[in-house]
Amino acid sequence: MKTAISLSDTLFEKAEQTAHYMGIPRSRLYVIALEDYIERHNGEMITKKLNEVYGKINQGEFDRDLDVGLESLRNLTKNDTW
Repeated sequence: MKTAISLSDTLFEKAEQTAHYMGIPRSRLYVIALEDYIERHNGEMITKKLNEVYGKINQGEFDRDLDVGLESLRNLTKNDTW
């Protein structure tokens, strides 16, 4: 897909120089840069969402759920032999 974007002259020149140095077309440089930017920020968004979710959990409730999970695991494996 073709698109038009506005860049400062300085940024455009830096992009031109970088693309030339890398031996790739300018549009490929923009694709690489945008993919990298999105990937880095997606990771940050995931971390932010996880922090929000875990921040809402009452630590006491989490501990209780963990104890229940461990007890269930013990019950499931109590007859296992090694």
